[in-house]
Amino acid sequence: MNVNQYNIEELILLCKQKNQKAQCEIYNRYAKAMYNVSHRIVKDSHFAEDVMQESFLKAFSRIEDYKQEVAFGAWLKRIVVNCSIDFYKKNNQFKLEDFDTTLYKIEEKESTLTDSTHFNELKVKQILEVINSLKYNYRMVLTLFYIEGYDQEEISEILNISYANCRTTLSRAKDCLRKKLEEI
Repeated sequence: MNVNQYNIEELILLCKQKNQKAQCEIYNRYAKAMYNVSHRIVKDSHFAEDVMQESFLKAFSRIEDYKQEVAFGAWLKRIVVNCSIDFYKKNNQFKLEDFDTTLYKIEEKESTLTDSTHFNELKVKQILEVINSLKYNYRMVLTLFYIEGYDQEEISEILNISYANCRTTLSRAKDCLRKKLEEI
């Protein structure tokens, strides 16, 4: 049987045996989603690609640690998020809050789009640009909460902050976002 016909549990078992075809198949199945996760955090397509690939290498080298307590995609996503945050912090520690508003650029669609679709895309673009303009900790908790779908407990673990600090930061970030959106 070809590896692309195996389910994820079978592929993980093969990966634990250092099967490179199984690793390649897992990479092919998850690369696009994990790239998107990384790109939302590091804000650069080339760096996101590098971080994503490093994350896969880390995941494959630590595949024995995967105990199937959560879905494999969630386990891999946690690795990608942590690597992306580490990369971002390492490469931006001496810079001021320099946020590239092109991160969430949504390309203009053909004129065949309806007015409501165009309006919705414009709204999404505005919201993402406002989120992107917030200071680092606000942007990070909002991205992890709304875009990546993590709960507050998971966010506090990922960002290595207390649960209370996470709740407070998320609340303040929502307020800040709401105020900036009202100005638009």
